[in-house]
Amino acid sequence: MKNKLQKYFPMIRTKGEVLEAIKNKKELWEIFCSWKEEYQQEYLEVCTGVRGLKLLYDTYFKAIMNPDTKPERLNDFLSEVLGKKVKILKVLPNEATRIAAESSLLVMDIVVQLEDGSIANVEVQKLGYRFPGERSACYSADLLLRQYKRVREELGAAFSYKDIKKVYTIVLFETSNGFYKNFSREIYLHRFHQTSDTGLETNLLQEYIFICLDIFSDIIQNEDRKIQNRLEEWLVFLSQDDPEMILKLLKQNPGFQKIYEEVYGLCLNSERMVGMFSKELEILDRNTVKLMIDEMEEEVAETKKRADEAVREAEKKADEAVREAEKKADEAEKKVAELEEKLRKLEEKMAEDSAK
Repeated sequence: MKNKLQKYFPMIRTKGEVLEAIKNKKELWEIFCSWKEEYQQEYLEVCTGVRGLKLLYDTYFKAIMNPDTKPERLNDFLSEVLGKKVKILKVLPNEATRIAAESSLLVMDIVVQLEDGSIANVEVQKLGYRFPGERSACYSADLLLRQYKRVREELGAAFSYKDIKKVYTIVLFETSNGFYKNFSREIYLHRFHQTSDTGLETNLLQEYIFICLDIFSDIIQNEDRKIQNRLEEWLVFLSQDDPEMILKLLKQNPGFQKIYEEVYGLCLNSERMVGMFSKELEILDRNTVKLMIDEMEEEVAETKKRADEAVREAEKKADEAVREAEKKADEAEKKVAELEEKLRKLEEKMAEDSAK
């Protein structure tokens, strides 16, 4: 019996067909068998339409939304995110944007230069608390400085600071932190830009857009909730792997049918699909190790903090004990002095009495 997506996309294969295609090629079968059982199951569910692809993962995103071959798609998505019509001029190398080789739990990262010269850095982060505002500000500043150096070198003596264009940092969080959830569980998109306290306006170049996909997912999966606009259509397409949500999107906007056909066309190419899936598992493993290291570093820092506090408390108590002992010693010495004075006076009195 066909599942819902197989009925919609006839090219989707059955589990037996997918396994047969892998078993027929020794190298692919060895790779498949090297995966954990849960990942084997995930791969089969994706290829058979039981679930959709997570298209915001790096390799899948670049296969479907490649700005070199399909610029109109990313143009449309960025236009909706930025709230204005934009056009990608070229893709920029993004390796250098990881400051000092720093790594957060990065899922996808792409940097593009728009037609007006501005730069957009689009990233997907696993955990929101690993990518605070301070870090995004540093990445934005890094991109801005690189643009400045590049434009100044290109223009030479003709350079003007007016030639430096905006830098947009667009971060999509798979799991946002309490900072966003405590603010609102009904708002999934936050835009930030610099303003003055007087209302004076000047072009400060750096803008930030944070999208909380988990909050969006909670909102959009409500049965009575409609997909309200083009941006939400894109977010459903890019982040939702629930077949019901995929069909909901297609009923509202059949224009995504062609892109989904490309997605399931990828699944027909076993070599490419296994390679892409393996790469995502490598990223997952790397992120898992990174998360464990970060958590251990935090635990070490917290343990050291508690130890330091214990030492300070012990030193405080020791100081208090010393002061208390010194106080008692002073009191004892004073009492001894008083007793010695009384004894002296008694001795003097006795001497006087004897003389009489």
